[in-house]
Amino acid sequence: MSVLKLEDLHKIYTLGRGLQVHALRGISLSLQEGEFVAIMGPSGSGKSTLMNVLGCLDRPSRGRYLLDGRDVAQLSRDELAEVRNHKLGFVFQSFNLLSRTSALENIELPLMYDKGGLSMREIRERAMEALRRVGLEDRADHHPSQLSGGQQQRVAIARSLVSRPTVLLADEPTGNLDTRTGLEIMEIFQELNDRGMTLIMVTHEPEIGRFAKRRIVMRDGRTVTDESTADRANAREEKNKLPVLVEEDEEGVLT
Repeated sequence: MSVLKLEDLHKIYTLGRGLQVHALRGISLSLQEGEFVAIMGPSGSGKSTLMNVLGCLDRPSRGRYLLDGRDVAQLSRDELAEVRNHKLGFVFQSFNLLSRTSALENIELPLMYDKGGLSMREIRERAMEALRRVGLEDRADHHPSQLSGGQQQRVAIARSLVSRPTVLLADEPTGNLDTRTGLEIMEIFQELNDRGMTLIMVTHEPEIGRFAKRRIVMRDGRTVTDESTADRANAREEKNKLPVLVEEDEEGVLT
């Protein structure tokens, strides 16, 4: 089943004095339910612009974007908000967590803005369920400053899952993480995909793109390659290949 479809999509930004920048030039592609797609390319290739369009954060200048068969251009502002709140989940490079709010409360936020008939108890249960899915139920009361970068990204992933979206959009999700932690995040993404979630990830790192089932490479606003990958890497195996480092845990004990 096709989850989304782009038909001859263009995005043109008009700058001062009539200067135009063609960020997307005739993108056409279709994504099926349950795919794990990596969108790759150098800086300025248009991959982030494409992600913004896919996430209904920006509208194309021309062409069509069909989401579950619905033309996004025909949706009202409220309908677009409904799509972003319930159909799509977002994970960003910079985590975007509230510093004075606990991990559990950060995860509850999307449901607090749009309860959908849920009680406070149900919201708390949904947030704890999402936290368990990323293995951080024992950090529920910790604030972001008390968490490592990898743990903060896990909280951000849990926050994106709490509304139970069908498509997860991740923009450079490992960009602020070391290699081992990045592989741990990719392991979570692979597990989510194995359970049927559709994932679309922007990355400029070839080694991270290897974990997707399909890779789309962009350049100058166009797709230059679009291929399925039969040799998808396994994050757990890659992590086990890394050398063991001596580190200190939160209490200063060597591990």
